Amino acid sequence: MKPMNSLHFAAIYNLLWGALVIVFPNQFFDLFGMPRSNYPEIWQCVGMIVGVYGIGYWLAAQDPIKHYPIVLVGFLGKVFGPIGFLGALINQRFPLSFGINIIFNDLIWWIPFFLILREKYKRDKTFWS
Repeated sequence: MKPMNSLHFAAIYNLLWGALVIVFPNQFFDLFGMPRSNYPEIWQCVGMIVGVYGIGYWLAAQDPIKHYPIVLVGFLGKVFGPIGFLGALINQRFPLSFGINIIFNDLIWWIPFFLILREKYKRDKTFWS
């Protein structure tokens, strides 16, 4: 049995976070003093998407270089998520405190995902083959 790697931890985190958002869609809004969404189902869909990524990360963890497209798509989401948050912050739609989600959902995963993608590129000199 292979030891756990960063993708296993990302998978576990995503599955747990996604499940919490699905079961308790208002919890994060309440925690950060934000008005609850009129459509909690949309937030629950975000939880579902995050959970599905968790399944992908778990599968990719078996051979991250072989399954680099999953890592690449995840990495792109982890780059674009903070950009979207910054836009919401600038437009005063989200409080700065909501950024704690960005730290744990996105920023802490940049390095391990980047290292996997860098290794893939070093081996093959491309992402498109």
